[in-house]
Amino acid sequence: IVTPSDDPIAAAQALSITQAASLNEQYAVNRKSASSSLMLEENVLKEITSVLQDVHQTAVSAGNASYSDADRKARATELRSHLESLVTLANSTDDKGQFLFSGYQANTKPFVQTGMNVQYAGDQGQRLTQVSSSRQLAVSDAGADVFERIKNGNGVFKTAADPVNTGTGIIDVGSVINPASLTGDDYEISFTVTNGVTTFDVVNATTGASVSAGNSYTNNHAISFDGMQLNINGDPADVDKFTVSPSNNQSIFETVSKVITALETPSSGQPGSARLTNILGASLQDIENSLEHVLAKQTSIGARLQEIDTLDNVGSDQDIQFQQSLAELQG
Repeated sequence: IVTPSDDPIAAAQALSITQAASLNEQYAVNRKSASSSLMLEENVLKEITSVLQDVHQTAVSAGNASYSDADRKARATELRSHLESLVTLANSTDDKGQFLFSGYQANTKPFVQTGMNVQYAGDQGQRLTQVSSSRQLAVSDAGADVFERIKNGNGVFKTAADPVNTGTGIIDVGSVINPASLTGDDYEISFTVTNGVTTFDVVNATTGASVSAGNSYTNNHAISFDGMQLNINGDPADVDKFTVSPSNNQSIFETVSKVITALETPSSGQPGSARLTNILGASLQDIENSLEHVLAKQTSIGARLQEIDTLDNVGSDQDIQFQQSLAELQG
């Protein structure tokens, strides 16, 4: 075919194939760019995982009973450095200077830190790239989704000791034993010690209704109500209280900041030691939740990278087909 008039139908087909081949080449370029962006994000998340593992190790060591307040403050200083590292990583940019985790606002610094308070300044968007004729792929993740939407506690509810408790009671994170019985309400477990006998009441703090009263307390004996189960170790004092409430979102930065604050607060002796143990126990669970969340994001990125590889293979096959069809039409 020298001119379209030589074979109008073949010429039209050749033009259509040439245009399709050109689009296929552009999609290949787009996939390469998408792969580069995702691999950069994946590398940043791997660094964040490493820092969080260091945070977890430091928090575990800070619970050493032989540590003095000065020792714990030294661990808090380490954690402050880790917090700075996490914020820096969350504000990572690509080779064009665009922020990875700011949503659609690529030129907006996503996280602003004031002391230990870290606020998100980006939006909720995911930047998309057309990687095939029928597929747009997310090549970024909003910082709020990566760093802030992380459930605390056990993911369903969280437990805590009242800060003014004077006994040695330590509460664990608890577990769900009957999902159908969950109410999503707040609860309070209050203790009474009379003539050396310890009992506790469970009250639904949301409705004000009594769940159970005058329960005999046994150290490390499971306490169950409304589909939940938890353990309290030690010896709660008279009027000591513990709370159970629905899990809510807590950022990675807030989790680390809570540990720092706890370690910088003098806690030698009782009840300071029990208070610190309760906070560290809850915080270690929250750090583990953060690690699992970041690892899940890495898995998501890995799945997208695998999809790009698959589309690359399909695109290469299509390119061969286009070239063969053109050769047949123009031969």
